[in-house]
Amino acid sequence: MSNNETQNTLPPKTCSIERLVTMPEDVKKVLEGKKTATRRNGRYADVGEIMVLEDKKFKVERVYSQSLGELTDEHAKQEGFETVEDYKQSILAYHPGMPWLPQMRVWVHEFSAVTE
Repeated sequence: MSNNETQNTLPPKTCSIERLVTMPEDVKKVLEGKKTATRRNGRYADVGEIMVLEDKKFKVERVYSQSLGELTDEHAKQEGFETVEDYKQSILAYHPGMPWLPQMRVWVHEFSAVTE
């Protein structure tokens, strides 16, 4: 299935790509190549869209839904953390009072640096 075919099955975006990565610590991780994905409650970008952080461009390669219960340490590494538990504690610190429910679904946005 091509990216365009995949894109046609996605619901409308709920936010703009400019809001995809905003926390200074996360921006730093992206710029250093340590963060290659971000998970959000809504869909912030389409496949092929360009995110700009400090004048550097990153292309969204994949967008898909995933449950928190499906997360592995490899997924946590995409987010710039060593383990799922490290990632979970970071998210819960950002969002006090938010429950971490294995069945809760999030949108995964995977991206890579654009080399020009």
